[in-house]
Amino acid sequence: MQEQASGAHHAQDAPSQQQMQRISRPRRISVLDGQDLKKAMIAGAAWLEERRESINALNVFPVPDGDTGSNMSATMQAAIRGIIDSQETAAGVIAARIAHDALLGARGNSGVILSQVLRGLAQGLEKKQTFTSLDLANALMEASRLASRAVIKPVEGTILTVVRDCAEAALASAQRGDDLVTLMHEVVTAARQSVARTPELLPILKQAGVVDAGGQGLCVIFEGIWHALRGEGRESRPFPAVGTSQGTPRRGRVNVEEEEYGYEVVFLLRGENLDVERIRQTIIDMGGVSTVVAGDEKLLKVHTHTQWPGKILDYGVSLGSLLDINIENLQEQSLAYAAESRAEHEQATRQGAAEGSSAESPASSVPIATVAVVSGPGFEKVYRGLGVSAIVPGGQTMNPSIEELLAAVNSVEAEQVIILPNNSNVILSAQQIPRLTSKQVEVIPTETLPQGIAALMSFNYNADLATNVQSMSAAARRIQTAEITTAVRAVQIDGLRVREGDIIGLINGNLAVAGSSLEGVINDLLQRMHVERYELLTIYYGEGTSEAHAQETAARIKQTYSHLEVEVVDGGQPYYTYIFSVE
Repeated sequence: MQEQASGAHHAQDAPSQQQMQRISRPRRISVLDGQDLKKAMIAGAAWLEERRESINALNVFPVPDGDTGSNMSATMQAAIRGIIDSQETAAGVIAARIAHDALLGARGNSGVILSQVLRGLAQGLEKKQTFTSLDLANALMEASRLASRAVIKPVEGTILTVVRDCAEAALASAQRGDDLVTLMHEVVTAARQSVARTPELLPILKQAGVVDAGGQGLCVIFEGIWHALRGEGRESRPFPAVGTSQGTPRRGRVNVEEEEYGYEVVFLLRGENLDVERIRQTIIDMGGVSTVVAGDEKLLKVHTHTQWPGKILDYGVSLGSLLDINIENLQEQSLAYAAESRAEHEQATRQGAAEGSSAESPASSVPIATVAVVSGPGFEKVYRGLGVSAIVPGGQTMNPSIEELLAAVNSVEAEQVIILPNNSNVILSAQQIPRLTSKQVEVIPTETLPQGIAALMSFNYNADLATNVQSMSAAARRIQTAEITTAVRAVQIDGLRVREGDIIGLINGNLAVAGSSLEGVINDLLQRMHVERYELLTIYYGEGTSEAHAQETAARIKQTYSHLEVEVVDGGQPYYTYIFSVE
């Protein structure tokens, strides 16, 4: 850490009164190197971990869900784990390692967005041995840009707003000639003000009486960094992996939607002076959908969906050499519903394998695989009965990391993989996988476990990957899901007053019903779902709920809605007494 000199320095003399006054003044730091960056990031991670639970408490809905504080802290702990013992002094090298490890360790939407903030910082500091205030400001501007690009529909009043306000404050500070300590003070001030404004930008936060949890988490990280630069920060070894057993409610969220068309084309492009933005736009103009182009000027990962893969590959060849090309693959066995004949299912499997062996491509002998994020032993049994290839444990309060999802994808033999995240807070993490593996990976944005089940039921082993993704996505969208749990705090949202300890019901992730009686909440919930329009109701009962109680509940519902076919399944899910699925 290089500080600006202010007078003669006599290393061996006792400090004079003038020197003591100078020591007590705020630090002025003009330049930082890689070791300084390491210490600052470790301090930021420590501050975040210490305040993790207070960030978890910034709940919009008073229900257990993926907790922002835990997800962001887990991401930061992963980010610093690889640099903790590094003696590297180049800031660019340290920043690059932080960004790489943050992406692999990112959990939940907030963790993924945080990893993109760190990636932007790394790109801004690339090849730099040291950095100044202006360097850091420009890096924060890049961080803001990449964070916004991480989501398809950015929402104001979230962490995206906070990082943008911080970047703008940093740039203004640097242009005034401020040193790095002063700049970080301006960043922290901007972060605090921006977080305080989030309820005005996102009405749901104002109704719940909270600020955005992701923005607050980022603010805490910046505060830790600022205190470290002032000589007040604390260094810390990485904390153990953040526990996933603590219930936390749902945050203000950024929903991610993706359309799936045609063939999926994935390849690495090696060249010189590659222009990421121009290449991405050209592929989009050529008809590419869900296009992701990531990397640097020498090596890019390209992922797109198109009806004309040849055009995309021809364009890639014109720019450099192509590596790890993946376009199409064979079909997989039919995934039958659990109630179907097991013999019929096995026959379908053999038929799919036999058809696969006649394909020309060596890789085509490997079928399409499915990877699902599942919570609860009962649900795991259902998914395995439907033929899922791999299960990643996770869901409410236990969002899996990108690294865990990637490991599951790489563990299956198939070169084409469909991921079912089954939680709105896991979708964004899953959508990072295609650019991290040479396999062809599709993500169906299922937000609930019943949606994932419906998707698996619609799998057709005679169809190709693109057709399966379309049909499975459509099947998932037809499912309505209701969840019943106990409120962990009092809140009033959209005119609905909830007291701590109330039984509450959510429909498709939105708070809909609250009351003191479980039976009353169920009745109100079913009315609001308009179950009279549906034919099948499946009741998944959670851990701590007996099968007898679930059967009694089913009988009461059948008395009221005699037209309904009602099924009772042991889900074993934590936190939620019941999960209902209607179709």
